[in-house]
Amino acid sequence: MAACALFGIRENNARVALVRLSATGMIEGTGRGAYRIGPSSSDLAEEVRAWRAAESRVRKWNGAWLVVHSAALLRSDRAAWRRCDRALRMLGFRELEKDLFVRPDNLVGGVKSVRARLRKLGLAAEAPVFTADDLDEELDARARALWTSDALTESYARTRRELERWLQRMRTLEPEVAARESFLLGSDAIRQLVFDPLLPDPLVDVSERRAFVDVVKRFDEAGHAIWRTVLGASAKEVP
Repeated sequence: MAACALFGIRENNARVALVRLSATGMIEGTGRGAYRIGPSSSDLAEEVRAWRAAESRVRKWNGAWLVVHSAALLRSDRAAWRRCDRALRMLGFRELEKDLFVRPDNLVGGVKSVRARLRKLGLAAEAPVFTADDLDEELDARARALWTSDALTESYARTRRELERWLQRMRTLEPEVAARESFLLGSDAIRQLVFDPLLPDPLVDVSERRAFVDVVKRFDEAGHAIWRTVLGASAKEVP
């Protein structure tokens, strides 16, 4: 409740949201006023938490592609398709042809690992996941152009500079303001990283991405320290 108050969220609204999340299994109670991730969101939460190890998940690219064929999936089943679409986006896939999604085969563990991760995130079993290493020049060029490399690289630099500027001035902020801003900025940066395609050279500037990841980690540590202080102070105020 103390955290919600910093964002202008009323206590009743927060309690209603908690009840709804509990009903869907996304969270579950562990005691009075205490919750943890529930069974229906544990796989997604595990994938999101892995953002800190993003760079350890990539390997040198040999030019091959990971491919998902989704023609057997019914897009009319909106809930199922949303899960599949999210799974594909989280692992960096883009649509090359109708129902044919690709990404560079540069993730550690190769197709077997990626297939398992996609399934856990919601990709239906009817969608085959495989590798392709003999695309013709025209199709390979189209696949490489699915990502705007310069824009992606610039997004790393832009977010990194924004976070660095905030870290330089955070000590001048009131604790509650620092907590609120660190949450909002940090959430956006982590989301950017969670949905980053983790492309290899030469499709993106890998050194710029690594610098971005390093700053997000420092920002996350600073944000956690701020929130521990603010929530600790709020707890002491409760009679």
